[in-house]
Amino acid sequence: MTIDRELIADCIHCGFCLPTCPTYGPLWQEEMDSPRGRIYLMDGLVSGTVPLSATTVEHFDRCLGCMACVTSCPSGVRYDILIEQTRAHIEEHFEREPGDWALRSLVYALFPHPRRLRAALALAPLGRLVPAPGRLGTLVELAPPWRSTEAPSELTPAQATRRGRVGLLTGCVQRVLFGDVNTATVRVLAAEGFEVVAPKWQGCCGALHIHGGRRPDGLERARRTIEAFEWAEVDHVVSNAAGCGSNLKDYAHLLAGDSAWAARAADFSARVRDVTELLAAAGRRAERHELRLRVAFQDSCHLAHAQGIRDAPRAALATIPGLELAEPAEQAICCGSAGIYNIVKPGPAAELGARKAAHVLAVDPDVYSSANPGCLIQVSAGLRRAGRPLPTLHPVELIDASIRGVEAGELLASARR
Repeated sequence: MTIDRELIADCIHCGFCLPTCPTYGPLWQEEMDSPRGRIYLMDGLVSGTVPLSATTVEHFDRCLGCMACVTSCPSGVRYDILIEQTRAHIEEHFEREPGDWALRSLVYALFPHPRRLRAALALAPLGRLVPAPGRLGTLVELAPPWRSTEAPSELTPAQATRRGRVGLLTGCVQRVLFGDVNTATVRVLAAEGFEVVAPKWQGCCGALHIHGGRRPDGLERARRTIEAFEWAEVDHVVSNAAGCGSNLKDYAHLLAGDSAWAARAADFSARVRDVTELLAAAGRRAERHELRLRVAFQDSCHLAHAQGIRDAPRAALATIPGLELAEPAEQAICCGSAGIYNIVKPGPAAELGARKAAHVLAVDPDVYSSANPGCLIQVSAGLRRAGRPLPTLHPVELIDASIRGVEAGELLASARR
């Protein structure tokens, strides 16, 4: 994989990215652990003045890929593209030490495969009885104490007047741990007048692979996903997982050089919407019932920074009577989940998770909410470590409860913690 020198040259090294970079600010305060510093290293790799050594790779591995720097950059530097290209270059040309290679291989062998992931999670309680060594122990610790076997029907008709036909990406981790979020998403969309298709043969969208540098696998999964939703013949493809949605919207860029897929990928990406984005744009039709709750809402990095969506989830939640939205501090700073980061870099990830959990608790909420499964898992773990677990809900679950008239107490009693 080639790292684009023209994109590197866009950086004027002004430093506006530094205050919002979690690895520079809260963690290490080292230049090479900032976006600006990593771009210097990328330039050195391209020119041959910097070796692809374990030290160099470590600085890139420390990056969460949260894209806060993309939001803060006044020059429009595409750090998101650069870090993905660099990670693909590393995976092609750098030989990782055996333990690191084995852990990453295990993650990619499990997470994109729902059946394997379910089986592994079923063994997690045993790992707590007999502590697993090293970073395997991190996998066991992060495994949440909830499961969800719910799955939406392949076709759900619209209620009342039909407004359109949409497809739902059911995801990998989402399907195993947050199946109830998928069914809530379908209920809300149907209540708002959308016919919903959830193709049974859809698989992993490739987000983990693309973000982690395993580009060939990610591109192949992108092609399969496009095929699945072309078959569904939908107006929009809806995602309720911010990291996946970000990847879906990037298919046009990722497959631009593939003559057989470029036009299909561009058409697909143009149809992708986050569920809150679609709801906010379409406007409310279904009646909402009062839900008196104080909700700490956290921006997901791949929703706020990668997709530029901040107002939509807040607008969607604002349609719920009685709901009070609380804003924890440092919304721009990542919680430490970041795909597989909290597994391969558990120490710094836990530090960021504890920081985010403290900010959530500071606003004294009844519920913690975010629009990405990784954030829900990571911050829930931080809250449990702090001894103050909170009910944890996706925004669409709150909207679904309001439409169905679920009482606040009942919702809190059944929510994940």
